[in-house]
Amino acid sequence: MLGMDTARPEDVGLSSERLARVNAWADKWVADGKLPNMLTAVMRRGKLAHLHVTGKADIAAGIDLKADTIHRFYSMTKPMTSACIMMLYEEGRFQLDDPISKFIPSFANQRVYVSGSRGKYETVPAERDITFRDLLSHTSGLTYGFMEVHPVDAMYRAAKIDFQTSEKTLAQMVDTVAALPLLCQPGSQWNYSISTDVLGHLVAVISGMPFAEFMRTRLTDPLGMVDTTFELPKEKVDRFTALYTRSPNGELTVIDDREKSVFSMRPEIKSGGGGILSTASDYMRFCRMLLNKGELDGKRYLGRKTVELMTANHLKGDMADMGQPRFSESPYYGIGFGLGFSIMLDPARAQILGTPGEYAWGGAASTAFWCDPAEDMAVLLLTQLVPSSTYPIRRELRVLTYQAIID
Repeated sequence: MLGMDTARPEDVGLSSERLARVNAWADKWVADGKLPNMLTAVMRRGKLAHLHVTGKADIAAGIDLKADTIHRFYSMTKPMTSACIMMLYEEGRFQLDDPISKFIPSFANQRVYVSGSRGKYETVPAERDITFRDLLSHTSGLTYGFMEVHPVDAMYRAAKIDFQTSEKTLAQMVDTVAALPLLCQPGSQWNYSISTDVLGHLVAVISGMPFAEFMRTRLTDPLGMVDTTFELPKEKVDRFTALYTRSPNGELTVIDDREKSVFSMRPEIKSGGGGILSTASDYMRFCRMLLNKGELDGKRYLGRKTVELMTANHLKGDMADMGQPRFSESPYYGIGFGLGFSIMLDPARAQILGTPGEYAWGGAASTAFWCDPAEDMAVLLLTQLVPSSTYPIRRELRVLTYQAIID
C-alpha cells in the first residue's frame, strides 16, 4: 500500500470502526455524482493505517481510480518549492530578510497601488523591497489574476500572468510581474499569490540550475518520488486522471482530458506555485520527510531547525488578522502561515478539530494534505474537481480523521 509500512489502525492509536466513516463519506460523494473520485490516506507513527480509493479516473472511459493514479497537485507544489529554496538558505546563500532584488534586479524600487483602474491608476513607492520571507509567507504584495477582487488582479490578467501555460521563460514572466504595481505594502497583508512561482525562479538564479532540475535532483529523485514531474510522460498517460468541473446543471464535465492534457505538452515554464503532477505514494513520502524533521530513510534533506522555522507562524496573528478571513472554502480565523504552509494556531478560533502547530495546504483541484507533529499523523486527500471551493470536503475530512484517534 503506497510503498509504505502498514499497520492496523488500533496499533497506531486509531479506530478501524471510526475510520470506516471516511470510506462511507467518500463513497457517498462519488455515488451522488458530486465528485468523480476520491483517495484518502492516513499515516500515523510512520505507518499507513488507512487507504481508501473510490470512483473513476475517467468517467466516460470507465477507468477506475487506483492508488497509483497520477493527479494534478496544483498548489500543493508550493510546499515542495519552499523546501527547495530553504535548502539554499541552509547553504548560506541568502537571509530571510534579504530583498529579492539582490538576485532579481527588476524587483527593486517597486510601486504600490493606491487607487484607480487598470488604465489609469495612482501608486506610491514601496516602503521596502520584497524579502524572501514575504514570498514564503504570501505577504509580498503580489497576487493572482484569477482572484478578481482587486484592480491589480485585473492588471495581471491583462498582462497574461500565467505560470501554468505561458510560452515565456520563467525569467521573462518574473520580470513582467515586477513591472506591475504591488497590491499592498510588502509585509502588511496576507494575500495568496504567485509568490512561490517567483521563489522557483530564485531557486534557479541562486543555484545556477534550472528550477525543475534542482527540484528533481535535490528533492524528488532522492526522496524516491518516482512519479512526480512537471509534465506527463507518454508512457504514464494510462495512469493519469481527467480533470472535472461542475456544469451549471450540476453534472461533472471534463475540462482537461486525460489523454490530451495540457500537462502532456512540454511547457516552457515550470510553475513552482502549481505545476507538479504526483501520486499519493510520492506525496506521502514528502510528508514523512517533513514529519521526520527533514530526514527520511537515512538521508537528510533539511535540518531539524529549518523545518521547525518553516512550520512556525510568521504572521502578525492569524490570516484573518492579516486581511484574509476566508480563502477557497475555508475560513482563516485561528490559522496562521509559515514558510510554505498554513499553520494551525487555535482550533477553537478556527472552529475545527486540529492541533496547534499542524501545517497544511491544498490545491485547485480540491486536493489537500496536513501534517500534525503532535499526533505524528499525516492525512492526504486527492480528487480532481475545480474550483476547490465547490464543496467543503477538506474540512469534513479533517473531522472524520481526527475523530478516529483513540489514544
